[in-house]
Amino acid sequence: MRTPRRFGTLGWLLLVCAAVALAVSVVSAAGLLDGKSFAGETGEVGKTKGDPDGFIFQDGTFRSTACDQYGFKVALYTATKNGDGSFSWTATTESPKEGKMAWKGTVKGEAIDGKVSWSKAGQKTIDYWFKGMLKKAA
Repeated sequence: MRTPRRFGTLGWLLLVCAAVALAVSVVSAAGLLDGKSFAGETGEVGKTKGDPDGFIFQDGTFRSTACDQYGFKVALYTATKNGDGSFSWTATTESPKEGKMAWKGTVKGEAIDGKVSWSKAGQKTIDYWFKGMLKKAA
């Protein structure tokens, strides 16, 4: 007695194609903002003036230049293209001494903005805003 085949050749081909398509979309989602660099500022929520900051997306990673001095490292970011052409993105940067910063932002045209929450053992989480404009290539 023969057992029924669950997948024919076409079924396996479709499965492989779906897996490849998923892998390609994940790779491109990780680098959607690569090559973009923004000049702006970061400030504590509730305050209108912030400190200078730079936001750099490169090789699937995000970096805040103002956080370098506190030991925060570059971090992988994820991005999604929205229906209006903007991009939503997230990243979590970490410092061995200063804790974690959870970034959540939007890039629309040449502008970037969003919120970042800084958490560190022994202190209350502090929320910040950030904003900036795309730096033009020289």
